[in-house]
Amino acid sequence: MKWLAKIVLCTAVAAAGFTSLPAEGVKAAAGGVSIVLDGYPLPFPVEPAVMSGTTMVPFRAISEALGVKVEWNQAAKQITATHKEASGTQKVILTLGSKSASVNGSAVKLAVAPQNIRGTTMIPLSFFGQQFGAGVSWNQATKTVSITSPKKDLYTLGFYAQGAYSEVSLIPDFDAVAFGWSRIDRSGQYTTSGTEFRWPQAAGDVTPESIVQNAAAGGTAPYLMVYSGDKELELTKNVENLQLQQQTIAGIVDTATQKGFRGIALDLEGLGMTGDKAVVQSQYNTFVKNLSAKAKAANLKLTVILHPLNSSYKGYDYKTLATIADDLVIMAYAYEGETGPEPMNKVDESIRLALQQVSKDKLILGISVYSENETSVNAKIGLAKRYGLKGIAIWRLGLIGQPVWSEMGKSVEL
Repeated sequence: MKWLAKIVLCTAVAAAGFTSLPAEGVKAAAGGVSIVLDGYPLPFPVEPAVMSGTTMVPFRAISEALGVKVEWNQAAKQITATHKEASGTQKVILTLGSKSASVNGSAVKLAVAPQNIRGTTMIPLSFFGQQFGAGVSWNQATKTVSITSPKKDLYTLGFYAQGAYSEVSLIPDFDAVAFGWSRIDRSGQYTTSGTEFRWPQAAGDVTPESIVQNAAAGGTAPYLMVYSGDKELELTKNVENLQLQQQTIAGIVDTATQKGFRGIALDLEGLGMTGDKAVVQSQYNTFVKNLSAKAKAANLKLTVILHPLNSSYKGYDYKTLATIADDLVIMAYAYEGETGPEPMNKVDESIRLALQQVSKDKLILGISVYSENETSVNAKIGLAKRYGLKGIAIWRLGLIGQPVWSEMGKSVEL
């Protein structure tokens, strides 16, 4: 996909920059402009500035937030930005003081030459949008420049539980789907029966097995999700009792292999609100390590789903778990009872805390569409893109709805 987008800021905007903004708009931009990326503020090392009627912004700050690789050549006073696209590699070279840029070897004129302000290269904002597909809009009333990142191909994991069949047709659009049909019950035993997280009944020709088989045949990796809370210490019983733990792990792996799953998604919640955090973390690490060994022997992937590090549950050692599992899902939701869109600052914090312990290519941002709506979901996806995470995990099919799905399709390849 070629990232070329002509940006419309107002009816008279010109392609070279913000030179067509009315004079009063330009003056307002000179003092106190805020810039947001995908609906959330983007930190800048140097304040945006207006030069000859053109809004200038720090090149590296935007580039790296959009996954564009940036290199600085001190001798030539040049900055090179490269990005791999479906159609090839986009390469832009800018030289300080020159109004001529190189875009894939072709010369492109700039309204204002790149400038160095306090060690930061500043370029015309709309030029960046034109070359790397970022949408830009200007709100005169709030003095805000809004940047929308281009659509990106992220790893997508969907959750499928009881009540999800209404959106079974969406399964082929995900890279993987975790089927929540098993759990650790109140006695600490692994089971596929019960009142929730149970193996579904067949409905004529539609069976749980056929849904799993069809997912795999269509290129979507089916995962067996195993759920547990710890309200009655059912999870604590399991991590503390080695014999019970071995039975649980054997049951999980046997179900996954016999039913044609390609992986296991471990969603064991509620650890570490009380008690010795270090002990709880060590016990859970042992559980996951033992499961991982059995899963790998059966050629199964392992995804571990975790409370965010800024939650009340402190029983999860991200750093160690990342060395054991194939990837980790940050459940960055339910901060305020899922009564509305999750607070962006909390979701942002959960990612930054995780990145202090885990490499970005192993982290998946969990997004609950029970909380989000069509006006908020892409802001959360935008954070996953901004930090270069492996992907997103959507809780759950059956709750998405067409408005949210359509908006998601503008931000991520589905």
